[in-house]
Amino acid sequence: MQFLDFEKPLEELYHQLDKLKETAEKNQLDVSATISELENSIETTRAKIYENLTPWQRVQLSRHPERPYTLFYIDQIFTEFTELYGDRQVKDDKAMVGGMAKLDGMPVMVLGQQKGTNTKMRQLRNFGMANPEGYRKALRLMKMAEKFNHPIITFIDTPGAFPGLEAEERGQGEAIARNLFEMTNLKVPVICVIIGEGASGGALGIGIGDKVAMLENTWYTVISPENCSTILWRSWDFKVKAAEQLKLTSEDMLGFNLVDDVIKEPVGGAQTKPEEMAVILKEYLIQSVRELTKIDAEKRIDDRIEKFSKMGFYEESK
Repeated sequence: MQFLDFEKPLEELYHQLDKLKETAEKNQLDVSATISELENSIETTRAKIYENLTPWQRVQLSRHPERPYTLFYIDQIFTEFTELYGDRQVKDDKAMVGGMAKLDGMPVMVLGQQKGTNTKMRQLRNFGMANPEGYRKALRLMKMAEKFNHPIITFIDTPGAFPGLEAEERGQGEAIARNLFEMTNLKVPVICVIIGEGASGGALGIGIGDKVAMLENTWYTVISPENCSTILWRSWDFKVKAAEQLKLTSEDMLGFNLVDDVIKEPVGGAQTKPEEMAVILKEYLIQSVRELTKIDAEKRIDDRIEKFSKMGFYEESK
């Protein structure tokens, strides 16, 4: 179990609990009452810590190495998942995964960014940063879903689209822009869920939907706090301040009407009870798909366009 810097009180309690269990097992002692007290203390401390998290602490939680990623949710929520590969132009981008599946018996297309669960897999998945072929693969799968009239579900979890020179040479900006245009006009229901990091165009490239939701401890903004700090203050040292100023939390996004729903996580974050989080998310997806499939396709498109057209604050000069 890994602990973040603001979880030090929890780490100490878990250390005490482990030592107590080890002593009890070694000496054949009955310390069940003391163990119960410590476990209650852990739950109380966890609830207190997570009662009022700062924006930077939520950013840290969204990056927790034990946090469930896209493939975990696919495995837990869907059945008969068949992964599909390649963009039919360059190659298969391992940072973007997707395929056909069934959600509570309903055929759907599910896709999203995958970061990787260890160092080797993170390198293979490019830390969830897709290249142009990743976004073109995503678009190919979404157009396939439209052809067969299957709803589309996307899981967003990326620090951004890959910023390498080769990605720009192959048309990173164009690939994301094409996805924005095409997703706006898809005739099937589209549900997008931010399950971790939602940074910049990398997130938006699979983020145009009839419903856009965020898990409670995620963030969604144009730039990461570290990069924002680097641009404004020429240093990463102001990343905490940048996180506050960016207004990037799920509560902020809901208040700005930039997302439609915030999905509560178990106390302590999705990584503490991943199976429970998957059940909560599954219920949300089933309900959303059923609601959206009842709406006429043309009306869904009109509502989608209107929703995104109304976002932001601006003034028209006379």
